Amino acid sequence: MRVTARVDYAIRAAAELAAAPEKSHKAEVLAKSQGISLSFLETILGDLRRAGLVTSHRGRDGGHQLARSPADISVADVVRAQTGNLFDIYGHRPEDMEYTGAATHLTDVWVAARSAYRRVLEDVTLADLVDGVFGDDVVALIELPDSWNSHGPN
Repeated sequence: MRVTARVDYAIRAAAELAAAPEKSHKAEVLAKSQGISLSFLETILGDLRRAGLVTSHRGRDGGHQLARSPADISVADVVRAQTGNLFDIYGHRPEDMEYTGAATHLTDVWVAARSAYRRVLEDVTLADLVDGVFGDDVVALIELPDSWNSHGPN
């Protein structure tokens, strides 16, 4: 699974908004706090606004805020705002893939992988992310020794 810079930056910006949801945040401050290019962040904030996750106000006291409570926005919501979906195989949904021969059952593997990925991202809200408090299923995955090894089990 590859997470793009755009998705990573969107989640980081949303986390900054979630950390002080009652406050209006200037794009410049968000960009600086997370080390993100301002022009790139403005595009990302526009995507989040179009997805209904962020509101923005112009003017001296303007800025960006979450459109809903951080507890009501999942990490999956932010990913979908950037990519349109959580998991695809070069633009196709896993269940639409058809393979032949020895790879016939690869569709099943992709569907299962999407399910696992979706479960984590939908279970973690922006409030959870900011607080570092996750559900038991996510904690169990974090605590697996092999979870911290990019190359899999040794």
